[in-house]
Amino acid sequence: MDALKMNAPEVRAGFSRWLLPVFAMTCGASVANIYYAQPLLDAIASTFAINPAAVGLVVTLTQIGYAAGLIFIVPLGDLVDRRRLVIAQTLLAAFALAAIGSAPNAMVLFSAMVGLGLLAVVVQVLVALSASLAPPQERGRAVGFVTSGVVVGILAARFVAGMLADMGGWRTVYFASACLMLLMGFLLAHMLPRDMPIASAERYGAVLKSIPRLFLSDPVLRLRSGLAFLIFASFSTLWTGMVLPLGAEPFALSHTAIGLFGLAGLAGALAAGSAGRWADRGLAGWTTGLSLALLSLSWLPIGLLPASLVAFTLGVVLLDFAVQAVHVTNQSLIFARLPEARSRLVGGYMVFYSAGSALGAITSTASYAHFGWSGVSLAGAAFSGAAFLLWAFTRRWAR
Repeated sequence: MDALKMNAPEVRAGFSRWLLPVFAMTCGASVANIYYAQPLLDAIASTFAINPAAVGLVVTLTQIGYAAGLIFIVPLGDLVDRRRLVIAQTLLAAFALAAIGSAPNAMVLFSAMVGLGLLAVVVQVLVALSASLAPPQERGRAVGFVTSGVVVGILAARFVAGMLADMGGWRTVYFASACLMLLMGFLLAHMLPRDMPIASAERYGAVLKSIPRLFLSDPVLRLRSGLAFLIFASFSTLWTGMVLPLGAEPFALSHTAIGLFGLAGLAGALAAGSAGRWADRGLAGWTTGLSLALLSLSWLPIGLLPASLVAFTLGVVLLDFAVQAVHVTNQSLIFARLPEARSRLVGGYMVFYSAGSALGAITSTASYAHFGWSGVSLAGAAFSGAAFLLWAFTRRWAR
């Protein structure tokens, strides 16, 4: 914990130096709640006698709740007391997790999953809040630091879920996460400042209407959202599809073993946290271009599966580094556009993230069914290459 504190960016006078590490831990715990179900679907289907073809609703309903939260809850960060909003979301998420863990039937399970997705958008409220609390010269670094918690949650969720489920069943995963969210809620209640100003005096309806107008009128927002759509389509293509060849012969890996690749990717993603510092120094353009080139090249070793598991692992690390570097740079630039509208900006931006992730998941499974892992790799490389061309074209056009 001392090392975490030492690496945390400075925050404005009057705020605890531990605040951003707590933000990062809360973000990681919150986003992991969305991904826990993926390696547990078989066990959940067995518990409630759900048809295997329909158990995917567990993931789909969570994503529907998450998308609704991005549109309707995250913009509230510009209009209400953000301290109360964050604490309420965190504690209610603990209640939703407990409801999932104790669900007596599928209807309660499905309803609680929607609620869990709706509340998981506390991640975006905290990322926007970190940009507000940090000094302007430290904003990119602060966003990168807090976003690293999100990456930890995404990449570690599958491994943690598999490990806890092996120890005590799938319900244990959600009860343990409920306890963690309660702890985070109490820490935030103790540490968040009570005198944070409300960013905007606009009406809620006006804020919702302003989101598409902001993105349509600002070329930086349009470019960065387009890049988010494409890089997360590439990211989702890998992480959705990789379970198919790794779970089959000749590897036949368990869900827990496959989750270990998330820990490998974690090394690359955490290394990209410095992208925020590069953006602070005015190097956002070069950081983006080099990262997108690396993202495209990462599909070469990824495509060598099943011939080389070592090359595949290297490709996973490179891909996660590149995606995280572009993501942190995107958010750093977006938060600098309109300080009074950071919550709605990150909510709108993350809609593109979710749409890209959904497209990548659909493309990945369809490509594998028709063309095998080579088809998946080509699809992922196509998304990555399109992102690089978008950056290159707009950079030249701007000149």
